[in-house]
Amino acid sequence: MSTPIDRIIEALDRRVAIATESQAGGCRENMLRYLNAEIIPELTAAGFTAAVHENPKSIEHPLLVARRIESADLPTVLLYGHADVQFAHAEQWRAGLDPWKLTREGDRLYGRGSADNKGQHTVNHVALADTIAAAPDGHLGYNVTVLLETAEESGSLGLRAFAESNRDLLAADLFIGSDGPRYAADAPTIFLGSRGCATFELVCDLRAGGNHSGNWGGKLRNPATVIAAAINALVDGTGRIRPAALRPGPLPDSVRATIDALPDRPPAPDDPAIDPGWGEPGLTPDEKVLGFNVLEVLAFTAGDPDAPVNAIPGSARAVVQLRYVVGTDDSDLPGAVRRALADAGITGVEVSAGEQMNATRLDPEAPAALAAARAVRAASGADAAIEPNLGGTIPNDVFAEVLNLPTVWLPHSYPGCNQHAPNEHALVSILESGYAIMREVFADLSRNPADWFGGRA
Repeated sequence: MSTPIDRIIEALDRRVAIATESQAGGCRENMLRYLNAEIIPELTAAGFTAAVHENPKSIEHPLLVARRIESADLPTVLLYGHADVQFAHAEQWRAGLDPWKLTREGDRLYGRGSADNKGQHTVNHVALADTIAAAPDGHLGYNVTVLLETAEESGSLGLRAFAESNRDLLAADLFIGSDGPRYAADAPTIFLGSRGCATFELVCDLRAGGNHSGNWGGKLRNPATVIAAAINALVDGTGRIRPAALRPGPLPDSVRATIDALPDRPPAPDDPAIDPGWGEPGLTPDEKVLGFNVLEVLAFTAGDPDAPVNAIPGSARAVVQLRYVVGTDDSDLPGAVRRALADAGITGVEVSAGEQMNATRLDPEAPAALAAARAVRAASGADAAIEPNLGGTIPNDVFAEVLNLPTVWLPHSYPGCNQHAPNEHALVSILESGYAIMREVFADLSRNPADWFGGRA
């Protein structure tokens, strides 16, 4: 008889083979194949009614909603995952590895999506099906809705609009998702939200072509100098954010205590060395990532650095990104950037903004957070590493703001998994641990619904 991990690996072998690259044109066929051939049969066998829905912003990226309703009078948990992956870049993978073929080497399962996110939602679905099979008369005592999107790696395109238009379909009392990494491979982790993300392009376009730096230097504004000054008006040479409008309020005591309680995490062999003097002073490295904002320069171009000429460039541009936590006024971040440049006396810079995901964070003392920590302890024998929010950004704002749900994330990956990079892999040991944790979570939802669902139980 096959074990749960055997069934997880068997399903993952098929799923990795479907090239669901959401940033690739013409990806719809593979997205539909994944949802219709893999997920719908699995959930239907567990008593769900499932349907594929069109994405309101992209025909290429459909969504799946599956529901298992025991009674309209019972509370509902909404589960989330994403079927899409980043570009594979097969030529960059180590010899002997194919991003579209699951390959096991010891504890590692190589393949695009093995960690992000096919392996993670496969663990949850197998654990849920086994919990249903083991429940008295197959009744959990709560309802389950599963939402699987196919555009997470493209900024969750259309997800917010879909949720806004389908509040009744997605109505729930609790959200549980699995994405992102654990705090460390050996530390079962809970995170309760994510940092927000806002990206801006700064452009100074003054004239066509360059002008001789000797003949015109000192008489013409240099767009590269202007953009460098604009960046410096936003973040200084030590990584500290300058404008107060781009900084959060004080770190709440409960959040600081949660971060400071995280276990020691020795650096992994491939980790870069931390720069202790970089970023907001007075904070620990974890507080900088989990409790504060950071503004990063992602790209900066002017002229041709590989073949410079003695000329003042006619234009320059940079892309900067703000990762921010709850407590930041995010109602008009592009306006905050423009005002900061104006206050610094910098003119001639156009500021354009891309998609924005808002910062979210469930209180670490919230009943659902405490119940999740208890379940992790019962399943693993270890205290959960609790992150008040992920340092990265996931579409948690859709669930926390649009659907107004308490959000609990239980990741089944680890920081060294190479997600988005060549040689992405999952650890079999973490998938097994994740399965045990999710079995306990789904069972505890039945045993102690008031702890998870509050007044709706």
